[in-house]
Amino acid sequence: MLKLENISKTFNAGTVNETTALDGLNLSLEQGEFVTVIGGNGSGKSTMLNSVAGIFFVDRGKITVDGNDVTALPDFKRADYLGRVFQDPMMGTAADMSIEENLALAIRRGNRRGLGWGVPKSERTKYREALALLDLGLEDRLTAKVGLLSGGQRQAVTLLMATIKKPKLLLLDEHTAALDPKTAAKVSDLSEMLVKRDNLTTLMVTHNMKDAIRYGDRLIMMDGGKIVFEASGEDKRDLTVRDIIEKFSTVREDYGGMLLS
Repeated sequence: MLKLENISKTFNAGTVNETTALDGLNLSLEQGEFVTVIGGNGSGKSTMLNSVAGIFFVDRGKITVDGNDVTALPDFKRADYLGRVFQDPMMGTAADMSIEENLALAIRRGNRRGLGWGVPKSERTKYREALALLDLGLEDRLTAKVGLLSGGQRQAVTLLMATIKKPKLLLLDEHTAALDPKTAAKVSDLSEMLVKRDNLTTLMVTHNMKDAIRYGDRLIMMDGGKIVFEASGEDKRDLTVRDIIEKFSTVREDYGGMLLS
C-alpha cells in the first residue's frame, strides 16, 4: 500500500546549514499494516511523514501509494489517498465551524465541489452514528463549534475526519503528544479501534516508547535518515522500554545518532 524507494531529502543544500534528513530510505507497508516509528530528534521520522504527505518533494527516490506514483504530486492532489492527524489538536479542523460541518468537509475531501445544502439529513445521521463510537458524547453536539471542544475531543474529531473516507494510508503524526496522559490513552485506543475496524494501512510517528511497543504490527527505529532497527510479531511484543533505550545507545555509538528527547 505504501512503498518508499531510496528516498533522500537535504535541506539548505550547499550552505553551512546543510542537513541530510533522509538518506536513501526504503520502506514498504502492506495493506492493513500498522507501523509505529520512533527515533531521536533529527532522525528523519517527521521528514519522512511530510514527504509521504507531499508537504515537500524529495530530492531523489520514488513514493508509491496503492501502486500509484505520487512522488511529484503536491499535497492537495494526494488527498484521495491520505488521511492525517497532526500533533497540535488545533490543526486539521476549522474552529469556527460546527462538528457536523467539519465532518461534511472531510467526507468531501478530494471531490469536486458544487452548490447544495451543506449537511444533508442523511449525512447527519451517519455523523451521529460515527461520533457515538467515540463514546465522548459528541453525537449530541453536532452543531457545537469545534473550537469549544477540549483538546482530546477535538483530536478525536480530527481522527474521525481523517478516517471517515477510509483512506489508502493513515498518517498519525505524534497525534497524542499534546494531550494529558489519560486523554492521550483514550485517543490512542480510539485510533487502534478505527484502524482495526477499517483495516487501515497506518504509519504512526511517536516519541512514546510504550505506545510504539503497544500499538501496531511493526516497530521501526530511524536515525540519520535511515531505518536502523525494526521488529514485528513476537519480537515486537517481547520488547521493553529498556530494550529500546539500549538499542538507541547502540545506534548512537554505531551511527552517531541523536539523543532521545
